Amino acid sequence: MATDAPYDCLIVGGGPAGLTAAIYLARFHLDIHVVDAGNSRASWIPCSHNHAGYPDGINGKELLRLMREQAQKYGAKIETARVHRLDKDEDGLFTAEWGAGPQRARTVLLCTGLTNRRPPMDPELHDDAMAHGLIRYCPICDGYEITDKKVGVIGSGKGGVGEAIFLRSYTADVTLIAPDSALELSPEERAKLDAAGVKCVDGPAEAVGVTGSCITVDTAHGLLTFDSVYPALGSDTHTQLGEMVGAKVAEDGCFVCDDKMRTTVEGLYAAGDVVHGLDQISHAMGEGGQAATTIRNDLAAKSPLWREPVEVPAANETERQTMQVGE
Repeated sequence: MATDAPYDCLIVGGGPAGLTAAIYLARFHLDIHVVDAGNSRASWIPCSHNHAGYPDGINGKELLRLMREQAQKYGAKIETARVHRLDKDEDGLFTAEWGAGPQRARTVLLCTGLTNRRPPMDPELHDDAMAHGLIRYCPICDGYEITDKKVGVIGSGKGGVGEAIFLRSYTADVTLIAPDSALELSPEERAKLDAAGVKCVDGPAEAVGVTGSCITVDTAHGLLTFDSVYPALGSDTHTQLGEMVGAKVAEDGCFVCDDKMRTTVEGLYAAGDVVHGLDQISHAMGEGGQAATTIRNDLAAKSPLWREPVEVPAANETERQTMQVGE
């Protein structure tokens, strides 16, 4: 059993939401701990060009490094590990378990995010293709970079159709490829794709190689070559820890939260991609700031967070009085 004094807040996840919250909470003079498994989607980004304040773009790993450094500057403790269990006792305290053993916290902020489903391909090839912009996952983030290029979308249903039509505003050359077999489209979806001039190709689709600045996909129509491919295969939201303590999850797989980032469990908060909303760095950071401020105010409502007087060393006190007399 954990015996140490509980943290004011345990943050699970060290992406943009979790690290923004850590900066806020540390500057609120709260005792916090961040546990991060190291799988933030932001770390995948070769260079983000739509994150405000970086006119020439910034690498995702570098952005996270700077945010960690800023949080640690104010006293935030950050540990690389995976929390595998979360409980809540009758006194309202949470107990989380990871490599360090069970640790208690008065509040918990879940910034555990989600994972995009990948197309079937060699993992090393996938990561190399991502690093060179041949595979992309966020048209809102980087659609600008494929302006007037040849683009493939691997997906079907509402997600695939929606992404293909969204990308049509960046380029005239968009092909929707079924991930498994034949594209299954409703008459309405087919009409939308036809109106947008999106080409449709049956699968199965498998990225088989990278040649120079292009990526090749094997389809039922043979090998097709693109400048970039967007997998639109859905994602898996990481809500398991919250569900362990009874947090409600909506139909879209995200935590149900109020506008202050409180989940349905008292003392449990969520921010970032694990909450319904725009899956963007800027949005996650805003939610992290909101969650941190709510946590601070909720804790203060239960027990005032008054700052204790700081004793001034005798030498400094004499100097201060001398200055006041001189004034």
